[in-house]
Amino acid sequence: MDSATRTTVADRAGYACEYCRLHEDDDVYTYHVEHIIAIKHGGSDELDNLAFACQFCNLHKGPNLAGIDPETNAVVELFHPRLDRWTDHFELNGHQFVGRTAKGRATIRVLAMNDPDRVRLRQILGVPPG
Repeated sequence: MDSATRTTVADRAGYACEYCRLHEDDDVYTYHVEHIIAIKHGGSDELDNLAFACQFCNLHKGPNLAGIDPETNAVVELFHPRLDRWTDHFELNGHQFVGRTAKGRATIRVLAMNDPDRVRLRQILGVPPG
């Protein structure tokens, strides 16, 4: 990814992960420009298929397009940062993410957004993400 594309994607996201909403300045790793729909699944390098993601979320998401909703066991699409509104699918209860929809719950599960270390990081930061 060239630096101009990275800057455009990062600026659009406010330098925060578009999944867990942690800011890049609050993480030890440089954030990634990730393909929402992986190239191997027909995705492109166009800006509408790129998201700014922390290493943790990006590595857990991988090329996945869907996950299993833990409440219904239905296979559902994952949250799509260009098409979906974050607050429609997620909310915080303390420092834990809660899925408001099947898509939100599946995304939380696949991306391990409530991993104990990530929850602890949100607690240490003392502010909700985003």
